Parts: sequence; C-alpha cells; structure tokens
Amino acid sequence: MRSNYSYPLDSSWSQEEIVTVIDLYNAVEKAYESGIAKDEFLQKYRLFQQVVPMKMDQKNLDKEFEVQSGYSIYQVFKASRRVKNDGKVRVSNENR
Repeated sequence: MRSNYSYPLDSSWSQEEIVTVIDLYNAVEKAYESGIAKDEFLQKYRLFQQVVPMKMDQKNLDKEFEVQSGYSIYQVFKASRRVKNDGKVRVSNENR
C-alpha cells in the first residue's frame, strides 16, 4: 500500500546513515500496514537515534515523514511501549 512519496533525508548523511533512516521509515510503514515485531522496530529506532541524535531533528523528520506518508514515527514508538515483551506493534490511522 505504499504511495508515491519522498522520504525526508539529509544530504549530509552518509550512504549508511541514509539506509538506516530509510529502514526506520520502512519499519513505520510496516507497523501501519501489517504490524512489526516490537524488538525489530525498537532496534531500527535506536539506530535512527544514532544518526539523528537531536530530539528536535527527530521531531522535524517525523513531521515531514507524516506529511508525506500519513504515518507517524512517534505514534509507532508510543504504541511499541504498550506492547508486551515480544509482541507485534500495529498502528492504524483511525486510532490517532
């Protein structure tokens, strides 16, 4: 169900950092579309935080990504905190 939209990226990031951030975007899409294992999402989120350590920058990317895709990194992160140990994170646009 992926639409045609651009991922918000920073031109100063290395190829590896871009891949890390896109992995998180893909994980967020998966959480909305079919669900993702909590551990898998949190691992990708932690790597994203290493690439984008500043909270303000994380929030700005999340806003940009949500405008482009309709999906929120923050909402998936929030949902992951409610999921039991090895459960699946699933977010729907209706629950927001």
